[in-house]
Amino acid sequence: MGALQILTAFGVFVVLGALIGLMLAFASKIFRVETDDRIPKVLECLPGANCGGCGYAGCAALAEKIVAGEAKTTACTVGDDETAEKIAKIMGVASEKPVRMRAQVMCSGNNDCTSKRADYIGVADCRAAAMIGGADKTCRGGCLGLGTCAAACPFGAITVKNGTAFVEYEKCRGCGVCVASCPRGVIRLIPYNSAHWIGCNSNSDGKQTRSDCQLGCIGCGICAKNCPQKAITIENHLARIDYAKCTDCGTCVSKCPRKIIWSASTCGADGIVISRV
Repeated sequence: MGALQILTAFGVFVVLGALIGLMLAFASKIFRVETDDRIPKVLECLPGANCGGCGYAGCAALAEKIVAGEAKTTACTVGDDETAEKIAKIMGVASEKPVRMRAQVMCSGNNDCTSKRADYIGVADCRAAAMIGGADKTCRGGCLGLGTCAAACPFGAITVKNGTAFVEYEKCRGCGVCVASCPRGVIRLIPYNSAHWIGCNSNSDGKQTRSDCQLGCIGCGICAKNCPQKAITIENHLARIDYAKCTDCGTCVSKCPRKIIWSASTCGADGIVISRV
């Protein structure tokens, strides 16, 4: 191959490279996605737990939604007042104070007070047990006590003691991961400072509940009738508290014949009952 041919081939490659470079540069401008510089700033404010408690895939996804105006500046359930304030400042809006939530296990059926129907021998996972009709307890709505929620909690706030899960309130950030992991819906998010809760999740009638558990709610309605704020209703044989109405007066606690409405004053920081009223 002569020198002229080599130079010609080299020239062709140079021209082609230049053309391809120009095409790529043009395409990058045409298809460029503008990124709002507020997104990384909001992301920096978020705790980085990536727990999904906000309803999005992680903190990065939440940051994008906040900047897009599709999520509130208080959407991060793990963040505190300072977090919300910083995000509001970046977004140029008035700061809102988030309501801190905590997880509460709505079941008091430990191994000492519940009836057993069998000895469960299987995978220590509540979801697996639920697929075959539950574990060893006869109650169809109670805590299975196999620790799926404890394994899922990103903050190590849940432990299982004597067959029932308990939440250590100081560790809980209200992310809701445990709520999503429980196959029986035993765990609910309630306002962090709430002093009272119904320690039962059974929807069986009173007769069956008495047979299943020494402590279960029988849906008698005495608590609802006596609540000054009308904050308690009976739904499907089970009492429920409307925390938007509840003033934590404690009337329901004293009136409940089954003593299944717990008060924070009778429990430790981890929600375990240490005395009865």
